[in-house]
Amino acid sequence: MSQNRSDTTLLTDTLVVLFLIGLAAGARLLPHTPNFMPLTAAALFAGMVVGRRSLALLVPLAAMLVSDLVIGFDDWRIALADYAALTLPVAIGIFGRRYRLPRVLVPAALASSLMFFAISNLAVWAFSGMYSHDMAGLVKCYVLALPFLQHTMMGDLAWVAVLFGGAYLVQRLMARSRAVAA
Repeated sequence: MSQNRSDTTLLTDTLVVLFLIGLAAGARLLPHTPNFMPLTAAALFAGMVVGRRSLALLVPLAAMLVSDLVIGFDDWRIALADYAALTLPVAIGIFGRRYRLPRVLVPAALASSLMFFAISNLAVWAFSGMYSHDMAGLVKCYVLALPFLQHTMMGDLAWVAVLFGGAYLVQRLMARSRAVAA
């Protein structure tokens, strides 16, 4: 019985991961408001829902890689910082499993947004050549990025609501169908 249950869990995890990768990569490839996309929310969702941590980590990394193969890559140092920053929501999600979901969703989404903002813009400041390498350049980089932070936070909150709300509805429908079948 446990082997069958393990196989079912692996299949479910794999399907969820493939769905999230497709959603996040597809959203990056389609026209969208800058930074208003499901990538961070999908990483957070994977961390909280997918049983295997290694599979959960695949979500942001594979989504970025697949979409970057189409869009093109930035400076490798900036890309490396972005990829690393997108693994943090997975870690937050894994850590957040210990707590009641409604209590952690908004703080987890906002923390993910802020960490990505901080890390990605630090990399832009350090490696893009767009800003002077002093405190004035760093401040300018972050100030000019504030509109993107607004879109990132709104997008992360909206997509977290869609993903977790959708999962809740699917669970309710499955429970209802099992009750009817029984």
